[in-house]
Amino acid sequence: MDNHLDAIVIGAGISGAAIGFELSKRGYQTLNIDKLPAAGNGSTSNTCAIIRTHYSTLEGTAIAYDSYFYWKNWANYIGTRDELGLSEFREVGAIIIAYKDHDQNKYAKLHNQLGIPYEVWDPIKLLTRMPHFVDDSFYPPMRPEDPSFNDPPKGKINPSILYYPNNGYINDPILSVHNIQRAAESKGAIFLFNAEVSEIKTKDDRVTGVVLKDGRQFDAPVVVNAAGPHSSIINRMAGIENKMKIKTRALRHEVHFVPSPEEFSYEKEGLVVGDLDISGYHRPETGNKILVGSEDPKCDIKEWINDPDDFNKDVTIEQYHAQVYRLAKRIPSLPIPSNPRGIVDLYDVTDDWIPIYDKSDLKGFYLAIGTSGNQYKNGPVIGQLLSEIIDACEKGNDHDKEPVQVKLRNIDFTIDTGFFSRNREVIQDSSFSVLG
Repeated sequence: MDNHLDAIVIGAGISGAAIGFELSKRGYQTLNIDKLPAAGNGSTSNTCAIIRTHYSTLEGTAIAYDSYFYWKNWANYIGTRDELGLSEFREVGAIIIAYKDHDQNKYAKLHNQLGIPYEVWDPIKLLTRMPHFVDDSFYPPMRPEDPSFNDPPKGKINPSILYYPNNGYINDPILSVHNIQRAAESKGAIFLFNAEVSEIKTKDDRVTGVVLKDGRQFDAPVVVNAAGPHSSIINRMAGIENKMKIKTRALRHEVHFVPSPEEFSYEKEGLVVGDLDISGYHRPETGNKILVGSEDPKCDIKEWINDPDDFNKDVTIEQYHAQVYRLAKRIPSLPIPSNPRGIVDLYDVTDDWIPIYDKSDLKGFYLAIGTSGNQYKNGPVIGQLLSEIIDACEKGNDHDKEPVQVKLRNIDFTIDTGFFSRNREVIQDSSFSVLG
């Protein structure tokens, strides 16, 4: 392997792989380095892989809608053969249930502005389509140990239920990243696994490459931090952690699996459901199961992790009960096994839950971080954004003064990438949750 590259990408999850792919299409000789054995084996492997268009900001909604078309036409995006086959987009649709006083018009206005299809359902249509639901309101969300948890509901959900027909989920997120790896390799990209970066090399205030834990060195004038929950560690190595207004840190998260209720088959008829009323979400899972996640209600304590290589990877009975019991309020017939099953991993989270796609104060060092929880679906566009930022900056553009404008490929919208700046003020329009 040539030790002299045009660009090194630290990380081979969905973001890192897509950046390598887009840079290689521009003629860059790229190297993706990952400490794990294969592409997508990090936090991407445990993503819920939901493809949705409802975000709290116009920019987030636009990127999600543009990304939808990549997933819809995945074979065209990949453009090459993968010996393992291609991942599948299961376009089952999604609904958003809200508590009574929630402004559902916020999502609707953003979708109207971008021409994204949606429908407004009433509770009758909701219960016709999802007859195992109840339309009672349980807001605000509580934990099972709260004395008020089992109190009777005091009202009904928001009568406006939003339905998005082009939402769904990816059946195999690890395979999707392997697909992108093969696409990048077809353009000359290189992937190196079981390799841990231990040092960011610099000279005269510019990045010059990386040193691996085993002593190997690779030189490049461009290095991209796409290290997921390890992003803050990589920034510390590069000496830029304290030169950014917006920071990242790792948050431990659980999702759980329960059987579908007897009277309704999620495998055949299930939708993706975002339930703001109980601050949770769920979707169909293989084997006629339901994947159950949380939208981080205030009653749940956030577990921030200092060392992303040292955290509890076992499902906890307390959080299993919290998330599954809250869903059981919406689905009274929900089976709840006594033996919890689920997955645990880390989110890489910024101060406002909106990612950083940017240059840094170290010349040649770029950032695709804070992406966990809500950016898997945007992987293809992340590749485009970073490749255009990198290409412009390496050709002399002052991105801090004149942020790169990126014309999205599938919809008529141009992203001002300054929105994702490391030095932005906290974006108050954010949900400040996994919803982004």
